[in-house]
Amino acid sequence: MGGDAVRGVDGRDQELARAFGTHRAHLVGVAYRLTGSRADAEDAVQDAWLRLSRLGDAELAEVRDLRGWLTTTVGRLCVDRLRSAQRRRERYVGQWLPEPLVTTLEGGEDDPLAAVVRADGVRMAAMVVLDELTPEQRVAVVLHDAFGVPFDEVAATLGCAPATARQHAVRGRRTMAAADPPPRAALVEQREVLDRFLVALRSGDVVAVTSLLHPDVRFISDGGGRARTALRVVVGAEKVARLFLGLLRRHGTLPVTAGRAVLVNGDLGMMLAAGSGWGGRDEPGGRVTSFAIRDGLVLGVYEVVNPEKLVALPR
Repeated sequence: MGGDAVRGVDGRDQELARAFGTHRAHLVGVAYRLTGSRADAEDAVQDAWLRLSRLGDAELAEVRDLRGWLTTTVGRLCVDRLRSAQRRRERYVGQWLPEPLVTTLEGGEDDPLAAVVRADGVRMAAMVVLDELTPEQRVAVVLHDAFGVPFDEVAATLGCAPATARQHAVRGRRTMAAADPPPRAALVEQREVLDRFLVALRSGDVVAVTSLLHPDVRFISDGGGRARTALRVVVGAEKVARLFLGLLRRHGTLPVTAGRAVLVNGDLGMMLAAGSGWGGRDEPGGRVTSFAIRDGLVLGVYEVVNPEKLVALPR
């Protein structure tokens, strides 16, 4: 898009805001993949708008591809946030999960997150793997591989040479390939698998529950030290089944059996509201549980309980 098209003849700010608005969902998606935080993503997008609105006419005329310029700008704004998050994780209590993007099953296209959560790359299983990359690898993989940003611009974002940016992408891809996150299953398949899984849980039959869990299933729960949850990753069908059934016997119900069905990063999940009283006390922020499905079995269970990551839940 040329500078004249961006500026328009009259009403420069209004036309600029309109043009920016057409790219907003894309930019939120870029920033969320980079940071794993809805709050950080929205802040980065707002900062990108401020930078765009402050460009002089001559500078704006040089913007030939507004979407590309904004994508690169958001990437640069996310780098510091991503590195800061990495430092926070060193002091974090328990496991770290991305902030979930929760939308209702009834949500329509007017939902501001609708376009973001449709992208396969924001599913929780993929975001968990992105969290295993270094900030530099994550920026290189997301910007170049997911959004087509040339390596010279990725390098400028990271403050390194293009060859170094390419190497960051190569190493990031290797980690992603080794982790092999499952692709998004169709919602119909997700519903069928989770319905069977919930019925098995309610029955209390450990064999039935185990049969619906992938042998390599992982249960990851993020409480940030502010809510009761497992501090370590639980791996293996029998261990996960016994954990869930033990909690069920202790409390009489589970968040995944008592919650409300929602979409979590575009996949079927469950949301338990704050103040539910589950586990004998009110949860300060509620619980959000999402799943990954492979070959008709539950491969991943991701539970976010940290109230700081649940402030944007639909009410």
